[in-house]
Order: sequence, then structure tokens, then C-alpha cells
Amino acid sequence: MLLLTAWFLIPCFMSDLSSPVQLIDRFGRTVDYLRISITDRCDFRCVYCMAEEMIFLPRAQVLTLEEIYTLAKAFAELGVKKIRVTGGEPLVRKGALELLGNLGRIESLNELVITTNGSHLEAMAGSLKEAGVKRINISLDTLDADKFKAITRTGDLQKVLRGIQEAKSVGFEGIKINAVILKDRNHQEVNGLVQYAVNNGIDISFIEEMPLGVVGQHDRSAAFYSSESIKADLTRNFSLVATPEKTGGPSNYFRVAGAQTRVGFISPHSENFCSACNRVRLTVEGRLLLCLGNEHSVDLKKLLRANPGNTAILKQAIIDAMLIKPEKHEFNIHEQPVILRYMNMTGG
Repeated sequence: MLLLTAWFLIPCFMSDLSSPVQLIDRFGRTVDYLRISITDRCDFRCVYCMAEEMIFLPRAQVLTLEEIYTLAKAFAELGVKKIRVTGGEPLVRKGALELLGNLGRIESLNELVITTNGSHLEAMAGSLKEAGVKRINISLDTLDADKFKAITRTGDLQKVLRGIQEAKSVGFEGIKINAVILKDRNHQEVNGLVQYAVNNGIDISFIEEMPLGVVGQHDRSAAFYSSESIKADLTRNFSLVATPEKTGGPSNYFRVAGAQTRVGFISPHSENFCSACNRVRLTVEGRLLLCLGNEHSVDLKKLLRANPGNTAILKQAIIDAMLIKPEKHEFNIHEQPVILRYMNMTGG
């Protein structure tokens, strides 16, 4: 029996690990996408992501790069085909490129992708491509330098824009902007952001703010701006054509008529996307988080360190964890968050 962080117990049903295994939860959903946070640290302090004065995890509580690789390889051997590396800001972690190179050499993996704030792309985009990263998501909530500074608290817009241009030049298979939209802070900029994406031949996704962690600079209920409101704003300047295209995440995509750009909408409040959830998250402290909006989890770090080299026990724990993956999140933008961990601690 394995003790879970949310007071759940997993019955251990031993599987034949010598044969191909798929991770399937109790609702029949196949999990083939793993998001790995390799650090909770970041050089930005985005208002929707973390507090201005953050206390980060001590090194002993953080997975080593070797442990992250061991866990990633175990997931790949259990049928995971896509791994997204996140943070905090993943590129601030020493050894990140070496880890990405090792992950990129896992033969059964179809896609290695990364989410970044863009602050290190100008120097590292080429190395990321060489490491095997196929697609890259870049957080960009505004094209106004003053607003960018206010939202990120520490960020330099021009540095990020130069990083995007460098990423374009090295030839990733895909580049996408992620924009969290807050009413009366940056909601007036959605048309400008789409035009920037069209001009640069890249995609963009708009994200409804997720109520993780207690934030002090805005009222989430008052700042909520729905995907439907964004679509209505965009139709004044663009014709959006619905498309069934997916990238393994929760975005519903529309293509901008006359352009290659796709516009995605991630709508955890206004359009629950959990029925097709195919992902789990590995936090930097080694928790296998079964749902972004719930605390159902398994401490894989404890198991890994107690059983060095025993991948069979590790894989069985991952298989058994599918039994506690929740059906859906229960986000409520009008209440204080039940989930107290910040987004930087979760890994996006």
C-alpha cells in the first residue's frame, strides 16, 4: 500500500510489466502526456503565478536531474509519448540542457516540448533545438513594455521578443505564445497579440486564469475574462475558422482566415476540458500530480529514493496511481482557492 498526499490509498494490482502497458485511468482515458517541472524557481514573478516574495524549495527536496530522467524514462516505457518540460522557468536550472538532451534520446518518445517565459531564448534557442526539443511555448501576456513589467514584476519585454525571433530562426517545428488574459489589465490587447502571431507565423493560446495559490494584486473574480469574450473581441479584426486540430493539450483551436496562425482557447472555467484529459504532472519535488485542480498525488521521490534502481516498483506505483486520477477539476473563480500551491510549484 502506498500513502498518498491527499489521504488516499492505492491498492497495488500487480501488472505484467514485461508486456506493453498503457496508462489508463478509471474513466477510460489513456494518459500519454507527462508535464515535468524541473524547478520551482523563476526570474519573473508573474502576478497570476506566484507571490512577489516567494520562498523556494531547498535543494534536498528537489528531484535531481538524474532522478527526473529515471522517472521520465519509466513513464515513456509505460506508453507516454509526449513530455513537456516546465518550471518555474525551466531554463534557469543548471544542467537543464543536458537533461533535455537525455530526454530527447528516449527512443519511444514522439515529442519533447518546453514551456518558457522566453527570457533565456536569445542565448539558448539553438541549444534547445540541438537537444531535441521539437516545439516551444512562450509566455507573452502583453506587447506593452510597461504592462509587461507590471504583470511579470521583473521581466524585460524586449529581451523576450528577441528570444522569440531567435527561436524562429533556429527552426522549431512549432512555436506558440501563451497569454493569460485579465480584465482591465491586458484584455484590450488580444487583437494586437493575434496580429503579432500572424505577422510572425506562429500560434497563440489565450488562457483563463486558474485559481492556484493566493494572489494579492488582483481579485480573480473581478479580473476574470472568458474565452467567449476574447473571441468576441477578436471577431472585430479577424475571421476565425474552427478546426479539429489538437496538440495533446486542452486548447480548442481556430485558424485565422488567410493566415497560418492558429488561435487556441484554454477555458478551465467557461468550458471544462477534463473529459479528454490525457496528462499528468510531475512536480519538482517528485509528486505525481494526477490533476491540476486537485491534490490527488503520489510521492514518487520517496519511492524512488527508498528503492534505488528498482524500476519495477516505480512503474507499478505509476500504474496504480491511475486509479485515483479525478474525473475533473472543480475550479471556482469566485472563491478563495482550495489549491494553495502556486502555479510555479505545479509546473503549468
